[in-house]
Amino acid sequence: MTELRQKYDRVGASPPAQLLDGLTCLAGLYLAISPWVVGFAGFRNLLVNNLIVGLAVAALSIGFASAFGRTYGVSWATPLLGIWTIIAPWVISGQPATTATIWNNVVTGALILIFGAGALGMALSGRGRHGQGVRHGPGEW
Repeated sequence: MTELRQKYDRVGASPPAQLLDGLTCLAGLYLAISPWVVGFAGFRNLLVNNLIVGLAVAALSIGFASAFGRTYGVSWATPLLGIWTIIAPWVISGQPATTATIWNNVVTGALILIFGAGALGMALSGRGRHGQGVRHGPGEW
Protein backbone atom coordinates (compact mmCIF):
# COMPACT_ATOMS: atom_id res chain seq x y z
CA MET A 1 0.00 0.00 0.00
CA THR A 2 2.83 2.37 0.85
CA GLU A 3 4.51 1.68 -2.48
CA LEU A 4 1.30 2.46 -4.37
CA ARG A 5 0.81 5.70 -2.42
CA GLN A 6 4.40 6.72 -3.18
CA LYS A 7 3.79 6.04 -6.88
CA TYR A 8 0.76 8.33 -6.86
CA ASP A 9 2.74 10.98 -4.97
CA ARG A 10 5.45 10.84 -7.67
CA VAL A 11 2.78 11.27 -10.37
CA GLY A 12 1.25 14.19 -8.44
CA ALA A 13 4.63 15.85 -7.96
CA SER A 14 5.44 15.92 -11.67
CA PRO A 15 5.53 19.36 -13.33
CA PRO A 16 2.50 18.67 -15.59
CA ALA A 17 0.43 17.55 -12.59
CA GLN A 18 1.45 20.60 -10.57
CA LEU A 19 0.57 22.88 -13.50
CA LEU A 20 -2.86 21.25 -13.84
CA ASP A 21 -3.49 21.52 -10.12
CA GLY A 22 -2.50 25.19 -10.10
CA LEU A 23 -4.73 26.01 -13.06
CA THR A 24 -7.60 24.06 -11.51
CA CYS A 25 -7.18 25.98 -8.24
CA LEU A 26 -7.20 29.31 -10.10
CA ALA A 27 -10.31 28.29 -12.06
CA GLY A 28 -12.06 27.29 -8.83
CA LEU A 29 -11.13 30.54 -7.10
CA TYR A 30 -12.31 32.53 -10.12
CA LEU A 31 -15.61 30.64 -10.12
CA ALA A 32 -16.04 31.48 -6.42
CA ILE A 33 -15.59 35.24 -7.00
CA SER A 34 -17.14 35.39 -10.48
CA PRO A 35 -20.55 36.73 -9.37
CA TRP A 36 -18.81 39.91 -8.18
CA VAL A 37 -16.31 40.06 -11.06
CA VAL A 38 -18.88 39.58 -13.82
CA GLY A 39 -21.61 41.46 -11.99
CA PHE A 40 -24.37 38.98 -11.29
CA ALA A 41 -24.21 39.07 -7.49
CA GLY A 42 -27.95 39.80 -7.52
CA PHE A 43 -28.58 36.25 -8.69
CA ARG A 44 -28.63 34.82 -5.17
CA ASN A 45 -28.97 31.11 -6.05
CA LEU A 46 -26.28 31.14 -8.75
CA LEU A 47 -24.02 33.24 -6.51
CA VAL A 48 -24.21 30.65 -3.72
CA ASN A 49 -23.72 27.81 -6.20
CA ASN A 50 -20.65 29.37 -7.81
CA LEU A 51 -19.16 30.23 -4.42
CA ILE A 52 -19.57 26.70 -3.03
CA VAL A 53 -18.55 24.85 -6.20
CA GLY A 54 -15.59 27.16 -6.78
CA LEU A 55 -14.29 26.67 -3.25
CA ALA A 56 -14.79 22.89 -3.56
CA VAL A 57 -12.80 22.81 -6.81
CA ALA A 58 -10.02 24.89 -5.24
CA ALA A 59 -9.94 22.63 -2.17
CA LEU A 60 -9.78 19.49 -4.31
CA SER A 61 -6.93 20.89 -6.39
CA ILE A 62 -4.99 21.86 -3.28
CA GLY A 63 -5.48 18.32 -1.99
CA PHE A 64 -4.25 16.88 -5.29
CA ALA A 65 -1.21 19.16 -5.28
CA SER A 66 -0.23 18.43 -1.70
CA ALA A 67 -1.14 14.75 -1.22
CA PHE A 68 -2.07 13.13 -4.52
CA GLY A 69 -1.30 9.69 -3.06
CA ARG A 70 -4.13 10.14 -0.58
CA THR A 71 -6.61 12.12 -2.69
CA TYR A 72 -6.43 10.52 -6.15
CA GLY A 73 -9.52 8.46 -5.35
CA VAL A 74 -11.75 11.54 -5.60
CA SER A 75 -10.18 12.93 -8.76
CA TRP A 76 -13.38 11.98 -10.61
CA ALA A 77 -15.26 14.72 -8.70
CA THR A 78 -13.54 17.67 -10.40
CA PRO A 79 -14.76 16.91 -13.95
CA LEU A 80 -18.28 16.38 -12.57
CA LEU A 81 -18.12 19.78 -10.87
CA GLY A 82 -17.05 21.24 -14.23
CA ILE A 83 -20.10 19.70 -15.92
CA TRP A 84 -22.34 20.99 -13.13
CA THR A 85 -20.88 24.48 -13.54
CA ILE A 86 -21.71 24.42 -17.25
CA ILE A 87 -25.36 23.45 -16.78
CA ALA A 88 -25.99 25.39 -13.53
CA PRO A 89 -27.36 28.61 -15.11
CA TRP A 90 -30.22 26.63 -16.64
CA VAL A 91 -30.83 24.19 -13.79
CA ILE A 92 -30.73 26.46 -10.74
CA SER A 93 -34.07 28.03 -10.01
CA GLY A 94 -34.37 31.72 -9.51
CA GLN A 95 -33.87 34.53 -11.95
CA PRO A 96 -33.45 33.52 -15.59
CA ALA A 97 -29.89 33.16 -16.84
CA THR A 98 -28.36 36.09 -18.66
CA THR A 99 -25.69 36.15 -21.33
CA ALA A 100 -23.07 37.07 -18.72
CA THR A 101 -23.98 34.22 -16.37
CA ILE A 102 -24.10 31.69 -19.20
CA TRP A 103 -20.76 32.71 -20.71
CA ASN A 104 -19.09 32.86 -17.32
CA ASN A 105 -20.25 29.42 -16.22
CA VAL A 106 -19.82 27.66 -19.56
CA VAL A 107 -16.24 28.85 -20.09
CA THR A 108 -15.18 28.38 -16.46
CA GLY A 109 -16.95 25.00 -16.27
CA ALA A 110 -15.27 23.84 -19.48
CA LEU A 111 -11.85 24.78 -18.08
CA ILE A 112 -12.58 22.96 -14.81
CA LEU A 113 -13.77 19.94 -16.80
CA ILE A 114 -10.60 19.89 -18.92
CA PHE A 115 -8.24 20.39 -15.98
CA GLY A 116 -10.17 17.84 -13.89
CA ALA A 117 -10.05 15.31 -16.72
CA GLY A 118 -6.28 15.81 -16.83
CA ALA A 119 -6.00 15.09 -13.10
CA LEU A 120 -8.25 12.05 -13.52
CA GLY A 121 -6.06 10.86 -16.39
CA MET A 122 -2.99 11.15 -14.19
CA ALA A 123 -4.73 9.19 -11.45
CA LEU A 124 -5.62 6.46 -13.93
CA SER A 125 -2.10 6.41 -15.36
CA GLY A 126 -0.77 5.79 -11.86
CA ARG A 127 -2.86 2.64 -11.56
CA GLY A 128 -0.76 0.69 -14.01
CA ARG A 129 -2.04 -1.64 -16.69
CA HIS A 130 -5.68 -2.73 -16.40
CA GLY A 131 -6.07 -0.96 -13.05
CA GLN A 132 -3.87 -3.51 -11.26
CA GLY A 133 -1.78 -0.95 -9.41
CA VAL A 134 1.90 -1.57 -8.90
CA ARG A 135 3.14 -4.67 -10.66
CA HIS A 136 5.46 -6.92 -8.73
CA GLY A 137 8.11 -9.21 -10.06
CA PRO A 138 8.10 -12.98 -9.52
CA GLY A 139 8.30 -13.88 -5.87
CA GLU A 140 7.55 -10.33 -4.68
CA TRP A 141 4.44 -9.57 -2.71
